[in-house]
Amino acid sequence: MSTTLATASASSPAEPFNAITARAVRKVYATPSGAVEAVAEASFSIARGDFVSILGPSGCGKSTLMLMVAGLEPATSGAITLDGLPVNGPRTSAGMMFQDPTLLPWRSVLENVLFPVSMCRPVMPDDRARAEQLLRMVDLWHFREKRPRELSGGMRQRVALARALINDPRILLMDEPFSALDAITRDEMGLALARIWDTTRKTAIFITHSIREAIFLSDRILVMGRRPSTIVEDIRVPFARPRAPEIEADPAFNELYLHLKASIHRAPPLQ
Repeated sequence: MSTTLATASASSPAEPFNAITARAVRKVYATPSGAVEAVAEASFSIARGDFVSILGPSGCGKSTLMLMVAGLEPATSGAITLDGLPVNGPRTSAGMMFQDPTLLPWRSVLENVLFPVSMCRPVMPDDRARAEQLLRMVDLWHFREKRPRELSGGMRQRVALARALINDPRILLMDEPFSALDAITRDEMGLALARIWDTTRKTAIFITHSIREAIFLSDRILVMGRRPSTIVEDIRVPFARPRAPEIEADPAFNELYLHLKASIHRAPPLQ
């Protein structure tokens, strides 16, 4: 592997400058057939404003790790902090997108975007102004009165992205949000997300099975091994921003792609 694909430096930023820190995080589920260890050990730090993707074999615990970061699933052991504070439940400082957009079918696009606000307090004019800004950013303002059934799959995910950003979270967590989309729509969503990230510079964790998607979007890529998983590689992506689709023709892009593909396939078999 060439020096252009060097792993991230072991000397990560000091704690106050990290948005997310995980130390020796482990997750074990109790099942009727016995304990199942989903994540054996995960340790990493993510600097504020970094976009980090997580790759790994199916079922290796990527989503479990994200749910622990989001405070939606407790860790069995270890510690996770967001902006230096321990994670002990969900926070408004972290917005989340799932594989399914989970929009409310009886509400309009605008109402769906404002839904997280309405659950906490009355919607104010400033909230509506932010919703308009976000819907314009994802090119859906003209569809604000439509219902989810009137939208394509890609449009519904763009609504979900705007909804995740409505409270202006410092951290954006995305669990394979484009996995159900066709290839062309998925590429369009990747470009839209890259454009929005270039504008907002949110700290982001993005789970995907697409190596090319991870390289195009990310500052760093974490590779997880098979369950019970650990993080087997932490690689910094060597391309400047903003990025155009033509970057995929760069030999360094394909070199990194092949390295990551080999790293995933080298993961040990399930125990």
